[in-house]
Amino acid sequence: MSYAVTTENLTKRYGKRTVVENLDLRIPQGTVYGFLGPNGAGKSTTMKMLLSLIQPTSGEVRIMGQPMTRSTRRQLLGSIGSLIESPPGYAHLTGAENMRLVQRLLGLNAQQIDHAVQAVRLQDQMGKKVREYSLGMKQRLGIAMALARQPKLLILDEPTNGLDPAGIEEMRGLLRRLATGGVTVMVSSHLLGEIDKTATVLGIVSQGRMIFQGSRADLMAASTPDVLIACTDPQRAAQRLAAFRATLTAEGEVAVPGLDDKQTAGIVAALCGEGVGVFGVRRDEQSLEDVFMRLTAGGRL
Repeated sequence: MSYAVTTENLTKRYGKRTVVENLDLRIPQGTVYGFLGPNGAGKSTTMKMLLSLIQPTSGEVRIMGQPMTRSTRRQLLGSIGSLIESPPGYAHLTGAENMRLVQRLLGLNAQQIDHAVQAVRLQDQMGKKVREYSLGMKQRLGIAMALARQPKLLILDEPTNGLDPAGIEEMRGLLRRLATGGVTVMVSSHLLGEIDKTATVLGIVSQGRMIFQGSRADLMAASTPDVLIACTDPQRAAQRLAAFRATLTAEGEVAVPGLDDKQTAGIVAALCGEGVGVFGVRRDEQSLEDVFMRLTAGGRL
């Protein structure tokens, strides 16, 4: 597999405080990579290290297979677009004037600018001053600036911030189209549902360490959902399975965490052998948010 981004033991310390520790990123080319973690997990610091805005304490960053060094930095950054923290742009200028500045700064042609503006559907708002823009419009302008150079890698920190539901849907479609067109997109967001619908590969960090990396299917397989048992005597069944940390749900089912299929078959057989009639066994449905909360011990984005 070809990777747009790889890191080896990427670490950032501030004095005695470790913000990112031995992080090994693997971001396949042409994917939307959802970068998740609680507040303070090291997401923004990691993104800034990838962009060479912050120097790592130790470890290595590779972009398109090339190490990010002082000698390669300029060349590699030319293939990366980014939107980190606050959207860029001069408030006293119009959207069009801001984009012309980007054009002159990067030596781009008018067609590249027009393509970037149309990609974020901002063409009808370019005559307005940026100070008149909503936060969502500023986000889209920032992404247009990032797209103008037609990057191979796009790094976005909270790109749906300030967008209404229609805008979020548009952004979702844009990121998918970019990935289909060969652009690798790394995106962090606190909207787990949007990441779930957009990302093809997920990376979850907690306290500066990678705790999961892979596809959504891999994540769900790695996180065993509760077994829910419907039976004739839930109270008795819960008491019988107390050693397995069984609890009763509001629906009167017995919930047992952490069981694989073989263990599930064993406890069902044991209940039936003790005269408890079992008439339903299923896995609890779980969302990306459920798994995230479990992996990060309830940490919030």
